Amino acid sequence: MTEMELEPNNSEMELEPKSNWKTKAYIIGAVGGALVGLGTAFLLARSSDERGGEPPDVSTGDFLKVGVAVIGLVRGIASLGD
Repeated sequence: MTEMELEPNNSEMELEPKSNWKTKAYIIGAVGGALVGLGTAFLLARSSDERGGEPPDVSTGDFLKVGVAVIGLVRGIASLGD
């Protein structure tokens, strides 16, 4: 065996731990987002059933309020890393 074959590849060793935590963060974020979305849809459907089963009357203003709240939440989570 040559000396080149015995030396570990430092660039591969450095990238592995760094990308490992990112992959875990992406997976946890995706699963968490899906669960929150599913829970929200369930609660919306349940409240609609309690009011007679008709589709909810959601206005554009309601969507804007929720959107601004979600953006604030995401910014708050993003600032945790600082």
